[in-house]
Amino acid sequence: MGQAAYKIIRHEDGWAIDHNGKVMGSYATKEAAFESAAGAASNSIKEGLGVSIEVPQRAAGEAAMGGKAV
Repeated sequence: MGQAAYKIIRHEDGWAIDHNGKVMGSYATKEAAFESAAGAASNSIKEGLGVSIEVPQRAAGEAAMGGKAV
């Protein structure tokens, strides 16, 4: 079959999903982007694909969910 890769990335003022090289969505938090990627990944599994979801670790000064720390 194939592989579906979802990578949560910084994009503009928030987060997005890089899905096999195509940037999709605009999310305020890393968690929201992850939840959307997980839903899409579930559909990919149903199609018989292998799935990977990559989420970057927290950067210095970043809140747990990906926004700016206060």
